[in-house]
Amino acid sequence: MKQLTAVALVLLNVVITFQSYAQFNYNQPKELGNVKWHRDYDKAITLAKKEQKDILILFQEVPGCSTCRNYGHNVLSNPLMVEAIENLFIPLAIYNNKGGKDKIILDKFNEPSWNNPVVRIINTKGRNVVSRISGDYSAKTLQKSMVEALQSYGKTIPDYLELLGQELSASGKSKDKFFKMYCFWTGEKQLAKVDGVLSTQSGFMNGEVVKVTYDSSVVDEATLDSYAKLHSFKPVDNNEAYRPASNDIHYYLRHTDYRYVPLTELQQTKINSAIGSGKTGDKYLSPKQRAWFVKIIEGKEKKEKNLLNIPFKDAWDYMMRELPSFIASK
Repeated sequence: MKQLTAVALVLLNVVITFQSYAQFNYNQPKELGNVKWHRDYDKAITLAKKEQKDILILFQEVPGCSTCRNYGHNVLSNPLMVEAIENLFIPLAIYNNKGGKDKIILDKFNEPSWNNPVVRIINTKGRNVVSRISGDYSAKTLQKSMVEALQSYGKTIPDYLELLGQELSASGKSKDKFFKMYCFWTGEKQLAKVDGVLSTQSGFMNGEVVKVTYDSSVVDEATLDSYAKLHSFKPVDNNEAYRPASNDIHYYLRHTDYRYVPLTELQQTKINSAIGSGKTGDKYLSPKQRAWFVKIIEGKEKKEKNLLNIPFKDAWDYMMRELPSFIASK
């Protein structure tokens, strides 16, 4: 019963989100990415009070320079980043190079015109909740600021937002390590539990092995080796003969309906480990992913398109083409 209640709440949350943004034009300027922004400050404040959320303001040049366009194309188009902004905050876009109401808000916050992207997260009194973001156009900084804003109120950080942060932080710091074991299904399940592990992959190298990709800034090789040895896994140094076991990678995940849900590599790794340990992987899903999963298990979507086999962004685009009609019917 508790699980059904949780599913109902997820669907209600997604219904509200879709209804709230039904008025928006999805063919918006590329500088704004894929986030569905409000454009009126006063209305955003009113909505923030009603939903008890902070307001995430993007001060953006539209049309803008290459930095502005890249910020929209990269940072503000990451599917999980978009969903976090839309679900956890009230998104408000203020154009730097326009007059009228935009100019009034620029003056209110003493923001210059014709500048590169600036992000503020404010409360309903118009006060900064975290430091203003300027001169840093990375997705990781935005994700970190969002987490800090939520933590300032003691709010729980959704697992999908935490995983997004881990993936963003690992850029340029990831390393690979191979471990030999008696069963690579068990190896994937166990090694994925280590903080800092980004992905696991079953394969062969004179027997069954698991390729582990990890964030070296979170877990070092010695710690990973020690953990592996506790589970009777043996580190392998020479990986020249390695070949992936395509049909056995994320074995537990691949034998559930989660395989029909678009998932990042880290989500796949964590959900596979959870299922292999007798748990559910629901906590790692975003609201839209959960709503789609409901569609799958209710039989409203044909179980014929394994989304694990295509790139995450393509899988997400497929889901978003089909999800709104399902939500509308609820």
